[in-house]
Amino acid sequence: MGASKHHDTSLVEPIHSGGSTQGYGSSCDSSEAALERRLVRKVDLRLCTIAGILCSLNLLDSGVISSASVTSMLSDLQLHGNRYSVAIFIFTVASIAFQLPSTIASRVFGPRIWFSSTTFAFGLITMCTAFVKSWREMIALRVLLGMAMSGIYPGLTYLISTWYTRSEQQLRFAYLQSGEVLVLATGGIVNYGLNHLNGKGGLTGWRWMFLVQGLISCVLGIVTYWWIVDFPENADQSFLFLNKDEAEFAVRRIQKDRGDVQAEKFSLGKVLVHSKDVKVYGFCCMFFLLNLVSTSLSYFLPIILQGGMGFSENKSILLSAPPYYWAIIPVILSSLVGDRWRLRGPIIAFNSICLIVGFCMLGFANQVTVRYVGTYLATGAYVSNWAALNAYQANNIVGQWKRAFTAAAITACNGAGGIAGSFIVRQNEAPKYRTAVWISIGSHILMLTFVAAFTVYFAWANKRQAQGKKIIERTVRAQMLFATTGLIQIRRGSGTPFEC
Repeated sequence: MGASKHHDTSLVEPIHSGGSTQGYGSSCDSSEAALERRLVRKVDLRLCTIAGILCSLNLLDSGVISSASVTSMLSDLQLHGNRYSVAIFIFTVASIAFQLPSTIASRVFGPRIWFSSTTFAFGLITMCTAFVKSWREMIALRVLLGMAMSGIYPGLTYLISTWYTRSEQQLRFAYLQSGEVLVLATGGIVNYGLNHLNGKGGLTGWRWMFLVQGLISCVLGIVTYWWIVDFPENADQSFLFLNKDEAEFAVRRIQKDRGDVQAEKFSLGKVLVHSKDVKVYGFCCMFFLLNLVSTSLSYFLPIILQGGMGFSENKSILLSAPPYYWAIIPVILSSLVGDRWRLRGPIIAFNSICLIVGFCMLGFANQVTVRYVGTYLATGAYVSNWAALNAYQANNIVGQWKRAFTAAAITACNGAGGIAGSFIVRQNEAPKYRTAVWISIGSHILMLTFVAAFTVYFAWANKRQAQGKKIIERTVRAQMLFATTGLIQIRRGSGTPFEC
C-alpha cells in the first residue's frame, strides 16, 4: 500500500513485449541513470526555485498586511470592527473565483507568459496599496490583488506535478514550501526594518512595507519570463534549459511513470467531467481544513504575539519570523521520509497530531515561552502538511486536464478555508483566543478522519486492481488494453495504483 517502492510497483503487472519486464528504475543503464540525475538537478534548479519564490507571494501578502496590522494602518484606514477580516477574506473570494480559468490559462498561454504577467500585476497592485486613503480603497485593491494571485499557486503545483515522477514529488513540493516560508520569514524581518522608516518621505512605516515589497514583486515578474520553464513536452521553448536529448528523455520518463504527458485537446467538457470523481472532493476538504489553520496563523501571528503574549509592536513583527525558519526543517525531513518509503497518509497524520499539540500549548498554557514554542510546533506541522497533501493528491490523480481541474478545485477550497480562517481569531478573546484554538484542533481531528478513510479506500482499490477487477486512474491507453485483453496487464502510468 505504499510502504516501500518495491511493494508499490508489485501492484502493476508489466506487459510482456519481448523486452525487459523490470520496473523503470531497474531498467535504466548507467548512461540513462546519469542523464536522469542531470535532468532532475536542472529541473530542481530552474523550476523549484522560481516556483517557491512565486508561491511565496501569497504568504508575502499575508506577511505584509499582518505586520502592518500592528502598526498605525488599522487606525489610518479605519479598519475597525471586522473590516480587517473583510479585507483578508475578500482577497480570498476574488482568488477563488478566478482559480480554474487562471490555471487553465497557464496551460493555454504557457507558464512563461502567464506567470510573468500575473506576478508583475500582483506587484503593481501591491505598490498601489501603499497610497490608499480609506478602508474602501484597501478592499477594492484587495479584490484586484486576489484576481492577480488566483492562478499562481494552483498553476505552479500543476506544473511541478507534470515534471516529476510520483516518487519525486513530495520533496519537490517541500522545496516549494521551503521557498515560501523562507521568503515569508525574511519578509517579516524586512517589514521590521521598513517600519523604522516611519515618516520618511511622508510615508508611514506600513506604507513603506507595501511599496518596497510590491516593487520587488514587479522586478520578479520580469525575471520570471526568462527563469521559469515550460511543460515537459514544450521544454525546448524554455530559455537556455534542456538540450534535445534531455527534453526527449524528460517526456519519456514521465510517460513511463504514469502515461499522461500529452494533454488532450482542450474542451470545457473534458475538464469538468472530472467533477464526478468523489476523491477530488475529499482532497478539497483536506486543503480547506489545512488553510483554515494556516490563515489564522499567518495573518494573525503578530496580533497574537502583541495582544496575546504582550510583546511590543516591533517585537511582534520580528518574533513572527523564527517559527517559519524552523518550519523548513520538518517539511524537508518529512518529505524525504515520504518519498523514500512512498508514505503519504501516515506523514499527514503525524503532522496533524503535532499541530494539535502545538495549539494545545498555545491555547491552554500560561507561560509565554511555552505558548511561543507552540507556534513553532503548529507552524512546522501545517507547512509540512502543505507538501504532504500536494504530493498525496498529485500522486493519486492522472491525466493533464484532471490535474488542472484538481489543482484549481483544491486551491479554491483551500481559499474557502482561508475565508473561514480569517474570522476565527477574535481580538476580543485575547490572550488565549479559544475559538481559534478549538477550531484548529477540531479541524485536524477531522483531517485524521479523512486520512483514515482514504487509506482504507486506496487499499481496497489497489487490491481490486491487483485482482484484475478495476482500472485505477485510467488513461486512454489503459482502457484500450483492458478492452482487448480483459485483464489488468498495465504498464506503470496506465492503471496507476494509489499511494496511501
